[in-house]
Amino acid sequence: MGNGKGSITIKDIATKCGVSASTVSKALNNYGDISPETAELIRKTAREMHYVPNTAARQLKTNTSHNIGVLFVDGMNSGLTHEYFSGILDAARDEAERLGYDITFIGKNIGGMPMTYLEHCQYRKVDGVLIANVNFSDAGVIELVKSEIPVITVDYAFDSTSCVMSDNMEGCYALTSFLIGKGHRKIAFIYGERTSVTNKRLVGFNRAMRDHGIEPDERYLVQGRFHDPQKSREATRYLMELPDPPTVILYPDDFSYIGGMTELEKMGLSVPEDVSTAGYDGVPISQFLRPRLTTYHQDAEQIGRVSARKLVETIENKKTCIPEEISVSGYVLEGTSVAAV
Repeated sequence: MGNGKGSITIKDIATKCGVSASTVSKALNNYGDISPETAELIRKTAREMHYVPNTAARQLKTNTSHNIGVLFVDGMNSGLTHEYFSGILDAARDEAERLGYDITFIGKNIGGMPMTYLEHCQYRKVDGVLIANVNFSDAGVIELVKSEIPVITVDYAFDSTSCVMSDNMEGCYALTSFLIGKGHRKIAFIYGERTSVTNKRLVGFNRAMRDHGIEPDERYLVQGRFHDPQKSREATRYLMELPDPPTVILYPDDFSYIGGMTELEKMGLSVPEDVSTAGYDGVPISQFLRPRLTTYHQDAEQIGRVSARKLVETIENKKTCIPEEISVSGYVLEGTSVAAV
């Protein structure tokens, strides 16, 4: 038997449980070819004996680090306070840990020494990388995607890698259709910077309008910026000062709407009496606003879990895992910010 927390081995657990060392290994690595009762006994015993995996030995044996890199670059410097992406990353971390992997954030320097994303990944010996909220045309991102390191992207598709997508086209189609169903025809859309996400939302918006026999008014389509309340303030004032203002404004995300809400108050306009409003993402803060914001709820947690599972599958089955695009649906979350007209 081991004589300290760090010295407990798989063989010790096997002896205690009366099973083979290979059965213990299977239980601790979540393989499904042993009974649930045996697996639970082994895991319970491991916890009671304070078993800690020898990650260095495991890395030497398997040539894997059981470490996943996360590349997340936020141009608005809101970092992990961005509720949608923090929801994705929290769920991805939880799922990765459940599957036996740790998370490391990837950047462009170590101790002040500049390096590429790929060099950082190689330095940290990550087995794979989850990429979210970056400039996907950045040369450093493309270099990483084209490398031998398995990669999963969120909300952006490369031909050579798997991706997990929120169904942005269907989401904006559903939200726009909901507004039309409330009688709105003069619908303004403040959209984010021109990314693949924005392009899909614009397609969804335009299709919903035209499927309902409404020609989109170009004056009502204004570029803002994701997670930027100030840009939404400026766009809101522009829209409401038009000779024929919209009856409803769709914002790029729930957080950006706060800027629009502030500007409407400054202009002496009430929601939804003077103008209706809708957001996007369905983050918790949207439901604490008054009036409660009508928005499209993206399933950030499911996106995170699926991303982590697909990345681990890719890492552990490199020769048989093919790239695929996985779509995750959401739903319209009706608040009280949209009035019927």
